[in-house]
Amino acid sequence: MDRRDFLKSLGLGAPALALPRVMPIRGDLAPPEKPPHIVIIMADDMGFGDPGCYNPGSLIPTPHMDRISAEGTRFTDAHCPASMCTPTRYSLLTGRYPWRTRLKKGVLMPYWPPLIEPSRLTVASLLRSRGYGTAYIGKWHLGLEWKTKDGSKAEHYYSQDKVFQTDETLQWGIDFSQPVGGGPTRLGFDHFYGNAGCPSNDPPYVFIEDDRLVAVPTRMSREEWRGLPGFLPGPMADDWSEEDIDVILAGKAKEAIDRHLGRRPDNPFFLVVSSNSPHVPWLVPEFMKGKSEEGPRGDLVALFDWVVGEVDAHLKKRGIRDDTLLIVTSDNGGQKGANGHRSAMDFRGYKGDIWEGGHRVPFIVRWPGKVKPGAVSGELVSLGDMCATLADLVGAPLPDGAAEDSWSVLPALLGKSRGRPLHEALVFQAGSGGLAIRQGQWKYIASDREGEKGQLYDLGADPGETRDLAAGNLPIAAALSVLLDSYRRQGFSRPMRGRGPVRPVLGRGG
Repeated sequence: MDRRDFLKSLGLGAPALALPRVMPIRGDLAPPEKPPHIVIIMADDMGFGDPGCYNPGSLIPTPHMDRISAEGTRFTDAHCPASMCTPTRYSLLTGRYPWRTRLKKGVLMPYWPPLIEPSRLTVASLLRSRGYGTAYIGKWHLGLEWKTKDGSKAEHYYSQDKVFQTDETLQWGIDFSQPVGGGPTRLGFDHFYGNAGCPSNDPPYVFIEDDRLVAVPTRMSREEWRGLPGFLPGPMADDWSEEDIDVILAGKAKEAIDRHLGRRPDNPFFLVVSSNSPHVPWLVPEFMKGKSEEGPRGDLVALFDWVVGEVDAHLKKRGIRDDTLLIVTSDNGGQKGANGHRSAMDFRGYKGDIWEGGHRVPFIVRWPGKVKPGAVSGELVSLGDMCATLADLVGAPLPDGAAEDSWSVLPALLGKSRGRPLHEALVFQAGSGGLAIRQGQWKYIASDREGEKGQLYDLGADPGETRDLAAGNLPIAAALSVLLDSYRRQGFSRPMRGRGPVRPVLGRGG
């Protein structure tokens, strides 16, 4: 694929000379008479170039995502609010930028307390208020309230600056027999089955159901795993299997669907399936080994695709596939591919970076009869938009003071955008905490160091971010810097009643 074809595939051909005014927060689409079931399946570290439907040269077989893309719409300008997992998950559920929280960089460490306050509106609590059954299956990584045997604070066991604690046995001070608070069931989800953090490299190595550990850890993690990338030693259940995490989660997702249909068959359900794959340390179950030409990481992307296929097949088995809005995506960009595989395509950067490769992700949407099949959308969308979008879908107005940075992209999902941008701007966060802001084709990367100038890229002409145009476009760089500062200062970015007009979108510079 040459540069011209690459730009065309992204909807980034010749940029318009000026962009029209953005649409208001809510679309002009009436909610459906029968609200759909909603399923979000999210990979952990899958890059833009991993699925074959995004990258014809992918070394990884992804038949289920490719098929769902053909049955629905594939977005080519979809982003995570951050290039790391915890902050993206925060925004997905709350519609609020993660840098507004206490977590200014990185991710939550094992045993850290909840990042989401119990009083905050989440997409789950919003949908539950509209009659939805709600379930979360898989990786949580948004903090829990752990009880210790001596009353000390469990959050002191690990820190971002000192990842490996001095004394690993301190973790046995956790009372694993007690309930864990602050999790999904306190934030709008009826049911939870999953893990506190990254299930493959964050202790404790055990599943949690609702607010109880499924098994109490009895031993430390395996000695041979200590040298694996990112692995943190910690308490482990006797039957823990790193290789089988997603196989188990796929089964639990199907059980969650069955549980809802058995108890409340006339009500819609909202299900989040948050996989472990393809996160390090890349331990692959036997039935997936060698499935890709990219190596173990690619085998785990293929495993994620298998999870997607398992859940989708179960929707069909239960006769509800046509009544389900299905979204398949990733929590951030991927790690660098092996053996010549382009996990980020021609974008610059990978997981953790402020560059496009760190936060531009696959985003596939299918809703038979509502979402256009076989379509490709270049609309700028964010996972942080899910709160406003799903509120729009079910006709639930968002209150001021909630989902402060979430914009409804429902018209884009339904193919009814009519060419008008749906956002004023979007902000992205690097693993280091650095920020960038995107408006139209312009992306401004703020400097992390006081006194240094930011960078400016025209993604319409240069999606690989190879040419910093700030020096020749100082007014545009300054305007975006001011807009970013205003978002920080005012505490919200979406329009709110009585809080000022939406600012105009920038035109194209030189």
